[in-house]
Amino acid sequence: MGSKDGKRVVVFMDEANVYNDARRCFHSHAAPSPHGRVWPMRFGRELVNRVPLGTSEPRALEEVRVYTGQPASTKQSKSYAAHRRQAAAWQKSGATVVARPLRYPSDWPKSRPEQKGVDVQIAIDMVLMAIQDQLDIAILASTDTDLKPALEAFYTLPFESPKSVEVAAWKKGGFAKRLGVSGNHLWCHYLDEQAYQPLRDHRDYTQP
Repeated sequence: MGSKDGKRVVVFMDEANVYNDARRCFHSHAAPSPHGRVWPMRFGRELVNRVPLGTSEPRALEEVRVYTGQPASTKQSKSYAAHRRQAAAWQKSGATVVARPLRYPSDWPKSRPEQKGVDVQIAIDMVLMAIQDQLDIAILASTDTDLKPALEAFYTLPFESPKSVEVAAWKKGGFAKRLGVSGNHLWCHYLDEQAYQPLRDHRDYTQP
């Protein structure tokens, strides 16, 4: 269907994955923690403006959905406060932030907390929004292979109106991770360092 402005695009951003891959791709291991973070709305607009080869239909950015792990206020009060400030800033800019509680191992703080349920939430939302005709094109920003079933669904489910899916990933030199779907051509929006720099969120959210 689409909107009067073009095909409705929803960007699904696996924030931790996007952040960690940006650090591996463009920064050293010792880089300050803000290095690798991007503004979700800038990121989404960059992707919607990158039309795949052979595509002529106009596109309109419908929504940018950011999926994050939320620290527990009782265990990591400073990290919890920083996450709240970060989420508030991103929501103010127009993004939708979907937070899932971090899982703390029994030997925490010796072992780090883990992001749990984010990939499942992304997969559910991608498929449900397509079924409910809330998008025409889904762009998944993640290289997490646990999300491949969500991509495969776009090739197998009988949607009432045509839906398509694409992926996004960072690229520099020998670093070029991406998701794929066996037997199908899945377009990948590769973003290099030139594209990355204007998208960066330099704010240190640990500071009030």
